[in-house]
Amino acid sequence: MFKRSLTTHIQELAKKYPVVTVMGPRQSGKTTLVRAAFPHKPYVNLEDAENRALATEDPKSFMMAYPDGAIFDEVQRTPHLLSYIQVQVDESNQKGMFILTGSHQAELHSAVSQSLAGRTSLLKLLPLSIQEIREAKIKDPLDAIILKGGYPKIYAEDLPITNAYSSYFQTYVEKDVPQLLQVKDIMQFERFIKLIARRVGQLINYASLATDVGISAVTIKEWIAVLEATYVLFRLEPYFENFGKRLIKSPKLYFADTGLACHLLGIDSVDQLKKDALYGNLFENWVILELMKTRYNQALDSRLYFYRDVTGKEVDLLYQRGSRLTPIEIKSSKTFSSSFSEGLSYFHKQTPQRAEDGAVIYGGDKSQKIGNYKLFSAENCYELML
Repeated sequence: MFKRSLTTHIQELAKKYPVVTVMGPRQSGKTTLVRAAFPHKPYVNLEDAENRALATEDPKSFMMAYPDGAIFDEVQRTPHLLSYIQVQVDESNQKGMFILTGSHQAELHSAVSQSLAGRTSLLKLLPLSIQEIREAKIKDPLDAIILKGGYPKIYAEDLPITNAYSSYFQTYVEKDVPQLLQVKDIMQFERFIKLIARRVGQLINYASLATDVGISAVTIKEWIAVLEATYVLFRLEPYFENFGKRLIKSPKLYFADTGLACHLLGIDSVDQLKKDALYGNLFENWVILELMKTRYNQALDSRLYFYRDVTGKEVDLLYQRGSRLTPIEIKSSKTFSSSFSEGLSYFHKQTPQRAEDGAVIYGGDKSQKIGNYKLFSAENCYELML
């Protein structure tokens, strides 16, 4: 079993809140994490039809079976239970009574906000980080990890990645999509996701996607929202501030797991990955994910943005700490070049009072201070967020 960095934070937060809620994609390890962190709590899987029926038909009797709380897995399947949980925790005044998990972000977040506001700590668990992979003594090279992604089951059971992601994707399309969308043509939806993979790391262009898929821009927005809500995609927002030039306001799209992105692109081997025209985009996706995971695994918000103005000047990432902004450039090259810092220098000129020194994350293996910024190997990029 993998040691998850979020474990101690969940246990500490359970001492302060009556409910702790962990959200994240299917198979990211939420169930394993919460059961290991709270081994003495009763466990109820609400994906199970019988459990769901009992919770739906007679919720009062169902809740009476757990007077001291429980772990409710995939609780978005029975959102009505949240109001009963609210009553129970308010009457009890105990901490850490209920541990909830869910894989539908929008549904669960909305239900929790209505019923459990102020009573729960909301956390996110993404697939394995590079820290967690290395702590498990897995020595795969970085490109192999980008290809495999971070789903624990792939490493624990040494699954063939093509089959693993094909099964994962089909389960997603057959199980999650019908719950959230009235999609008449599943093949069209699959084509849409593969087109998104071709545009990983690019600004969202709804009109262009609509033309390529053959549906309206409104439908494209709905479908992207569902992919975000189910943790297939995440959007990186631009940082809005008057730096003296008009800024691009469109977000960028990335995948919540590079293994799935590679599968959708038809990349089945490390050799293919290295030669693919989108290798740089996938490398960037992986680095951004690692930085997000580092923040989430500390029970913190990501606070990551990007900078781009209408002249085309861009910084891959901005990391916000209070009023300060750390510009970060991401380069897949394994050989360092002084040109890597050009975007950092430009950004400093735009906002000298707000900008930290900055960092470059690259595909090589050196980590050191160079001039006014820090150079990080991709393997060690998480150190930037610690």
